[in-house]
Amino acid sequence: MDAPLIFFLVDREDFTALAAKKHQKNPILRWLINGAGGIWLNRDEPDTHAIRVARDYLQKGGLLGIAPEGTRSRTGALIQAKTGAAYMADKSGVPVVPIAITGTEGNLKRVVLLQRPRIKVVFGQPFMLPPIDRNEREAGLQRNTDEIMCRIAALLPPQYHGAYAEHPRLKELLAQRPASADR
Repeated sequence: MDAPLIFFLVDREDFTALAAKKHQKNPILRWLINGAGGIWLNRDEPDTHAIRVARDYLQKGGLLGIAPEGTRSRTGALIQAKTGAAYMADKSGVPVVPIAITGTEGNLKRVVLLQRPRIKVVFGQPFMLPPIDRNEREAGLQRNTDEIMCRIAALLPPQYHGAYAEHPRLKELLAQRPASADR
């Protein structure tokens, strides 16, 4: 539900997202993703074609949605992210906009029971990541991935912080927020 919700909320015609090739098997998802100009990505191996298409799309000014975790969390809390979003930000040289979504767990049940789901979407401030030093590529990718995820976590209530709950950068970001900020 997260991806369609974001597409509904973002009022830009040049917005698309990366989508796992496994979803091509589902005719409804394939139709929706193709209709949105989605970029199909093989998550099981480095997909240089998809990465090149996504990088070019970003460099031309397009907006690209990436799920940094690469999959859904079984608990709803953040799980350890993959480094793809940080890699893409580095290769394209564009800012990252963190987005946090809460309340989507259990939605289908609520809809079936004719209850209105209570979903909250928070868009954070755009930010630039520091360049990645080729001599310390893995460490740089991990540092930037943690930055992305901590900025997302800072937009979420504590019960969703998950794998980043004790991360020093998250604690720093939370300490910088005004006391009246809605968490």
